[in-house]
This record gives sequence, C-alpha cells and structure tokens, in this order.
Amino acid sequence: MEAAFFDLDKTIVARSSPLALGRSFFKEGLISRSFLMKSLYAQLMFQLMGADEEKMERMRVEAAKLTAGWEQEKVRTVVTEVLEEVMSPLIYAEALELMHDHRAAGRVVCIVSSSPEEVVEPLAKLLYVDRYIATRPKIVDGKYTGELDFYAYGPYKAEAMRGLAEEMGMDLERSFAYSDSVTDLPMLEAVGNPVVVNPDKGLRKLAAERGWAVEFFRNPVSIRDRLPRLRAPEVSRTNGAAAAAGLAGVAAALWWVSRRRGDVTH
Repeated sequence: MEAAFFDLDKTIVARSSPLALGRSFFKEGLISRSFLMKSLYAQLMFQLMGADEEKMERMRVEAAKLTAGWEQEKVRTVVTEVLEEVMSPLIYAEALELMHDHRAAGRVVCIVSSSPEEVVEPLAKLLYVDRYIATRPKIVDGKYTGELDFYAYGPYKAEAMRGLAEEMGMDLERSFAYSDSVTDLPMLEAVGNPVVVNPDKGLRKLAAERGWAVEFFRNPVSIRDRLPRLRAPEVSRTNGAAAAAGLAGVAAALWWVSRRRGDVTH
C-alpha cells in the first residue's frame, strides 16, 4: 500500500487554519478584540514568512496560558459550525486535484498537521480524506489543561507517519509527502517522493540542493464546487479515539501573532 501525506496550512489551505478561525473565537468570547486584530495582522506575516522551530516551540509553551480552562465542547461546536463557511474558499484547487489523482491511483490520502484535531478532523471529513495526524491537547473533565498529549510537529510528524505505515502496511519509500515549510523536513524525508509546495526560503534552498520536485499552488476554490470528485471512505482517526481533542494549536498560532511585530521589524 502507498500513501500521499499532505501538510495543511499553505499546502492544502491558503493560510493558517487556526488564524482563519480567529473571528469565530472572538465572537464566542474565547479571545479578546485586541488579540483578534493582532491575529489578522499576523495572517499576512504567516503567509509571507512562516514560523521557524524556535517560534513553534514558544507557541507550544505559551498555548497553556490561553487554552487552560477552555471548555472542549464549546470549542468543538464553534469549529464545526463555521468550518465550511470559513475554510471552504481557502482550499487550493491544485491540492484537491492531487488528492483526487492519488486516490485514483489507489493511495491512502492523509493530512499531517500541527493544527489541533478539532480543526483537522472535520476538515478531513469535509475533504473525504482517509486518515489524519494532528496535535492532541490534554483534556481533563471536559476542559483543556494547557498540556499536550501529542504535538504533531517536526520529527513527531515523521514518527506518526511511520506508526501509521506500520499499522496499515504502507510502503513509505513509494509514498509521497507535500509541505511548504523547512520545519517539515522530517516529514518529507520519511517518504521516497517528497514534493515541496509554496516553499519558504529554507525549504526552497534544500529542495534545490536535493533535486526535489517543487510545486506552486495559486488557486483557492470553494470546496462545494469540487465535493462530488472527492468522495471516498469515511475518515478514520490515527488513534481510534472517539472524542475530539483541544485547541492548543489555535492558541499557539494566536500567541505567535502577538509576537510577530517584534520579529519582522528587522
């Protein structure tokens, strides 16, 4: 069995998926107006510059300060209600076509994202993706603790991919992976067919050195226009659990917003 692994933000989705949901979290009282304004500013910065390993680690740590005490069900409800409206116009047509082609070739299609499961899971269902790997925050008594059970980032993405390959009998050497960020180098190196999409500066340089394929996705489209071509078996979860996980990834992305002004002035 072969697979095609897709990063989410700037590979399937034209911008950061957690940041794109910022307005909805503001309306529900989860974040303040000033924080929302900073998040809107940071969407452009994320689009242009991405986030390196140091910033991602800072995001992970600071997420605890924002998400601790949030109610899981409230967050799940917000995401589910607005996901199609907010995310549908942001999906790259090129990514949808690739998913269709890989599925037609008999490959398992899998999203691999550091975004939280309650964002990735419903989007995976919307796209009829076979499997997904995402960040899983820790939940106690229905509330986020600010800690993570699993952080789908960097080498941990590759570890989860290898675990899924062992579970399903996948041949990673014959499989494909798509990502835009140099922080996903372990994910790309885990397969025999890495493809660089809308690469940041670091990944563009590595791709040139290694002779990897480079693609540029430019055409976001509405999912509604493409859904008939995407039908496939219902999405299943990498860990088989029934409950959706928390929003530490959203908090991390939003915290990053508040720090970007200082990072980009030079």
